[in-house]
Amino acid sequence: MFKRGLPLPAPGEDTFFLWGPRQTGKTTLLRQSYPNAHWIDLLKADEFRRYTANPERLREEIESAGPRRRVQVVIDEIQKVPALLDEAHWLIENHATTFALCGSSARKVRRGAANLLGGRALRFELRGLTAAELGDSFDLTRLLNHGCLPRMYEASNPARRLDAYIANYLKEEIAAEGLVRNLPAFSGFLNAAALCDGELVNFSNIAADCAVSSHTSRAYFEILEDTLLGRWLPAYRKRAKRRVLRAPKFYFADVGIVNRLARRGALLPGSETYGKAFENWVFHELSACVAYRELEEELAYWRLAGGTEVDFVLGDGRAAVEAKASARITSRHLKGLRSFVQDHAEVGHRVLVCLEPRPRRTEDGIDILPAKDFVARLWRGELGFG
Repeated sequence: MFKRGLPLPAPGEDTFFLWGPRQTGKTTLLRQSYPNAHWIDLLKADEFRRYTANPERLREEIESAGPRRRVQVVIDEIQKVPALLDEAHWLIENHATTFALCGSSARKVRRGAANLLGGRALRFELRGLTAAELGDSFDLTRLLNHGCLPRMYEASNPARRLDAYIANYLKEEIAAEGLVRNLPAFSGFLNAAALCDGELVNFSNIAADCAVSSHTSRAYFEILEDTLLGRWLPAYRKRAKRRVLRAPKFYFADVGIVNRLARRGALLPGSETYGKAFENWVFHELSACVAYRELEEELAYWRLAGGTEVDFVLGDGRAAVEAKASARITSRHLKGLRSFVQDHAEVGHRVLVCLEPRPRRTEDGIDILPAKDFVARLWRGELGFG
C-alpha cells in the first residue's frame, strides 16, 4: 500500500469534495484518513436505493448522534445521489457536521445541485500514483507501460484490467449517466482522442473519424474533462514578443489508458510511443505537484508559430520544463528552452527531463536531469514548484 501525497483535512476540520478518476485510490485514502467516520457507500445497492428514495435519512441518522456532537461523515460516490447535498448543506449549517464527499465526476452533481454547497466545501483531486508516492518501487518503463493507477501499476499484465476499466467507464460513467446518445460513436471517439494525447486538438478531424459533428466532438472532450479522464493544458500567452500558438493541448489522466485506447503495444525506450508516454508522465508529475502543493500558478505550454516550443511553463515563468525521452541530449534538444529565455528573461528554473544517466548543467544554466533526479528535486521543491 502506497502512502499518498495528497493532504486532507483532519477529522471534523473542513467539509470537502474529493474527486478523482476511478481506481485512483480515493476510498482507500478516505478510510485511512477517517477510520471512525460515519460511512455511506453509494456503490452498495441497498444504500443507493435507501438514500435515493429517502435522502432525509441522512439527516435523521446524524441527528440521532445528538444535537451538539460533531460528526465526520464520508459519502462515497456522491454523484449517484446528488439530493444528499441538500441534507448535507442543512447539517453543516445546523449541526457543524463535516463531510468528505467523494466521487469520480462532478457533472451529475452540478446538474442536481448546481451550487455544490454554496462554496462551503473545499475541493481536492486525487491523481494516479506519483514517483514520490511509489518511492523505491518507482520503475519508469513499468509506469509508462502500465499507467499510474495503483491496481494497474502493480499488475503483472495490466492489459485485461485496462480493457475492463475502459469498458466500465463507458458503462458506469457514460451510459448509466446518459451523457451521450450514441455510445458507439463515443467509444470510437475515445480511440481517436487517444491518438491526440499531448497534442493540439483538431476537432474537425476527430469528428470526421467518429462520424459526428465538430460540436459533438467538442462536447465529448468536455465529458472527458468532467469525468476527470483528461485535462487541457493552455497556451502560455504572457508578454509574447513573437507570434505564439494559442490553442490548448489535451492530456489523458493516465498513460496506461492511452496505451490501450491507442493500441500502442509494449513501449520500449527509443521508440516514438515511449517518448509520447514520457511526456504524458512528466505532465502528470508536474500537475500533481501543483495540485497537491496548492500552488496558485497554472501550467501552460509555449510554442512559437514556427514550431519551437517548451512543453511546460509554470506561472509567469517560475519554471520551464522540457521532456525528452533520450539518453543523449544535444543542443537541438535545448532549442526550445533557449528560445523561451530570449522572450522571457525572467524565467527561473529551466529543466530538461531525460534518460541520461547523470544530472548536469549547461553553461547557460539549463539543468539536464534524469527522470529519478527530476522527481526527487521536484517534490523537494527545488525546481520552482515549492
